[in-house]
Amino acid sequence: MLDEPRAPQLRHLLRRLRIDTTPLKSSRDFRLLWFGGSVSFIGSMVTYVALPYQVAEITGSYVAVGVLGVVELLPLIVFGLYGGALADAVDRRRLVLVTEICFTAVSALLVVNAVLAHPMVWLLYVASFVYAILDGLQRPSLDALIPRIVPPDQLAAAGAMNTLRMNIGTIAGPALGGVIIAILGVGAAYALDVISYAASLVALALMRAVPPPVGGVKPSLRGIQEGLQYAVSRKDLLGTYAVDLVAMTFAFPYALFPFVAQHFNAPWSLGLLYSAPYVGSMAATLTSGWSSRVHHHGRYIAVAAAAWGLAIALFGLAPTLPLALFFLALAGAADMISGLFRGLMWNLTIPDELRGRMAGIELLSYSVGPSLGQVRASFGAQLTSLQTSIYVGGFFTVIAVGAVTLMLPGLWRFDDRTDENAVRQRRLREQDGTVDS
Repeated sequence: MLDEPRAPQLRHLLRRLRIDTTPLKSSRDFRLLWFGGSVSFIGSMVTYVALPYQVAEITGSYVAVGVLGVVELLPLIVFGLYGGALADAVDRRRLVLVTEICFTAVSALLVVNAVLAHPMVWLLYVASFVYAILDGLQRPSLDALIPRIVPPDQLAAAGAMNTLRMNIGTIAGPALGGVIIAILGVGAAYALDVISYAASLVALALMRAVPPPVGGVKPSLRGIQEGLQYAVSRKDLLGTYAVDLVAMTFAFPYALFPFVAQHFNAPWSLGLLYSAPYVGSMAATLTSGWSSRVHHHGRYIAVAAAAWGLAIALFGLAPTLPLALFFLALAGAADMISGLFRGLMWNLTIPDELRGRMAGIELLSYSVGPSLGQVRASFGAQLTSLQTSIYVGGFFTVIAVGAVTLMLPGLWRFDDRTDENAVRQRRLREQDGTVDS
């Protein structure tokens, strides 16, 4: 039994650590977005496992799986920037709804292809290409919705809740996908994805409209250029993009997971390998209550990104499957912390009329990196070995993150209490009073 004087202290500590769920209580639209997105994201993660699995099953090639990342790269760059410009010019909720309908159609096409006697490999690459286009168009609007439907003082909590939603999907989705693929095949996995989109479509239909921000401009090359110029002018923002880009480019070996499962003679472990990072991420998310009291966000971003690289290196060196899963979980926890503070810096400092375009640039930093990472890891394994490709990339990430931090010291110095952009946006949001409840 705990000593009575210590019990209140322990309860107070637990309250400070546990995740803050206030946005779910205070914002109707955030509730709809969160619950609908949680269901559909599980289905998307089932497809995330099924696509590389099907390519690996048909071709047996490291490079063929890695090429999925190449196929996704160009549309992410082009449509990510254009999607950001659209998010500053249209109803963000409506754009997310339309692209979600298109996602459903592509997944349905994968179901049809999977049940053919000889599934077409080229169609899998086409689907990946179209998924990347839709992701580039949708993600900036989805990210830019949050500051419009959540009060300023709840942005940290909303970021943690969104991370929790992703954790749930990335743990349950791959694990469920691995089981479904093993028992029923990839066709059933794609079919589950199609069904899961119903939840997000209903939720988005029930949400209030989110009209373009005051001062927003029509999509144009000039508008995209203005967004890029703003990003370049903010060295602290550049630091957040660069740190994430190098971390994902050099230490994102997910395309190799089907081969890691073979390496350990455990094909049943594929879903566990995909899920393990998100188990660590969820553990970090559920104890993220402390994050709202942090002010030097950039330092946490840099240290957590370096920790991600180190954990991936140790994963590559792990002699047993349980140890490999443990290091993947540590990597996921580090990535969650880095991502949480990146999102918080963005939401606290970027003007709403630029939020969509900045979200498009953010999409490039956290989506292009993994695409490049899959290519690097796959070709590295082809040229050296499976383990060498993984651990060398992890160790190089630690060095690269340190170099970025030295070159962009504004990231390390950032303090939301004194940063002029954070102070200005906090004042404007408090005066605005247009956040839905």
